[in-house]
Amino acid sequence: MALPKRLQEALDLIRAMPKELKAQVLLEYARKVPTPPPGVELERVHECQTPFFLRAEVEEGRVRLYFLVPHEAPTVKAFAGLLKEGLEGEPPEAVLSVPPTFYQGAGLEELLTPLRLRGLEAALLRLQAQVQRALS
Repeated sequence: MALPKRLQEALDLIRAMPKELKAQVLLEYARKVPTPPPGVELERVHECQTPFFLRAEVEEGRVRLYFLVPHEAPTVKAFAGLLKEGLEGEPPEAVLSVPPTFYQGAGLEELLTPLRLRGLEAALLRLQAQVQRALS
């Protein structure tokens, strides 16, 4: 199954950039992550060394995402921004079908360590588990 359209477009944009601009594009995604509203219970992604908290909810057949990442962790916040940009508002089935290594081929491997990429995978898997629980 194909990736959700906005996620694919984000990866295509990153893929098309020269290596030196990819980091800037990621930072733009980091800047797009809003603070979650009060009362949203977030779950920590323990696989990330950086404090990374998230929440996925399903409302009216669409996935809503919330993230809390320190400003001092722009790379991790960029992951949150990329996931928010690509998955917010998608049907649960579309979010559940995204493979953990969805980023491969976009050139993120040129910029990020394998440990950081595993953190991105862990965040996606945590979101998917929350979506699955919301459907149960």
